This record gives sequence, structure tokens and C-alpha cells, in this order.
Amino acid sequence: MSIKTEKESDVSSNSKKGSEEIIISKIRELIVSKQLEPGDKLPAERVLAEQLGVSRNQLRQAIQRLEFYGLVKKYPQSGTRVSNIGVTALNGMMTDILQLQEPDFKSLVETRLILETHAVRLAATRRSDEHLKQILAAHEAYSEKAVNGLSAVEEDLMFHLKLSEASGNSVINSLMLVITPEIITHFVANKVCNKDENYLLIREHQAIIDAIVDKDPDRAVAKLEEHFKDLYKYCYD
Repeated sequence: MSIKTEKESDVSSNSKKGSEEIIISKIRELIVSKQLEPGDKLPAERVLAEQLGVSRNQLRQAIQRLEFYGLVKKYPQSGTRVSNIGVTALNGMMTDILQLQEPDFKSLVETRLILETHAVRLAATRRSDEHLKQILAAHEAYSEKAVNGLSAVEEDLMFHLKLSEASGNSVINSLMLVITPEIITHFVANKVCNKDENYLLIREHQAIIDAIVDKDPDRAVAKLEEHFKDLYKYCYD
């Protein structure tokens, strides 16, 4: 399928917009002009990259962004297709995506507070024995490093992600996977490892676990909020 866009601006010469935004704009043009329609299969990556005047890597990143928002969908053995949701909806959603700003760090933290509070409440009512086993293993791995004053960024991340998994809500868990690593890495990078503080964090982790074991959602949320006091202070003070 031969595709031509109405605007043939050079991606690399546009300093005001990133390559992803320009590619998405061009794909939107193709949809609005009905050169691509809902349900259509996208041309092969090499072909489409050449027609849009971009590198295959740039195109791949833009397509991944569209896939994240559900505007295209990859099918095994049959390639990537435009979502079948109508031209007007596709155009409007792509316009919204292009207007999105990079979230500021405080917004990420605030979103985490909202998500993990709900995750812990659900975990205290839905957790299985297997969930508890994984949460305890993550807590032990964190504690082993923390008591020795060692950096335990990965272990802390895993503990909180296991709490999220125990919620049984796949959407909450997916969102936590997106935002939590950057938040934890930022805070740990700006804090000095301190054994006394690490012991406190271990006790706070354990208090959350105990509430989940007892299936007490209110206490689980209260203990999480106590554990997150620095985050609340960062967001709201």
C-alpha cells in the first residue's frame, strides 16, 4: 500500500516537537485522510518508516506509545492494526496524546499514593497464601540488605510491587509497574543509607504485612500511610 502524507516536514529539522509527536501527527493525517482506516493493518515497519521519513527505531517508539493508549494493537502473526474505534475517536485521542505533558515528579508520587493505598486495601481482603509467600520473600530480601546499611532499591521496589500484585487488580498493578521504579530510585538516590532508619522501615513493612495477614484492610491502609509519611509530606506540605 502506497501512502503519502499531506505534509512532508523533515522530522530531524523540527526542534519544537519530538520525533514521536511528529510521527503520531503524520499517522493521524493518514487516518483523517482515510489512507488508513480503523481496522487497517499498518504497512511493514521498514516501508512505513521510509514513507514517513523516519528511522525504524523512531517509528517503533511512536507505535509503542500508540499501543499503550490502545490506538493500535499488535496481533501475533498478523502485524499491527489501527484500533477499530472510529475515525473521530482516533483523531480526538491522538490530538489529546500530542497535547499531553510529561508528568512532573510530584504528580507521579501523588498517583502512587492513590494507587498503592487502594492496592493495599484490596490485598488485605483478596490476598492468597501464594501472595503472602511472595510478599514475605520480598520483605526478607529487603531486610537482609537494609540491616547492613546497604542500598536495597530493587528489593524495596519488589516489596511494594508484590503488595500491588496481591490486590488482584491487574490495572493497578500495571500502573504501579510504570510509575514506582522512578519514584523509589529518586528518593533513595537523594537519601543516605542509615541503619537506624532502615530498621524503622523494616518494622513499617512488617506492620503492613501483619495487617494483610490478618485481613484487616483499615489497619493495612493506616500502616501504609504511616510508612509513606515522607511521601505525604513531599506532596502536601
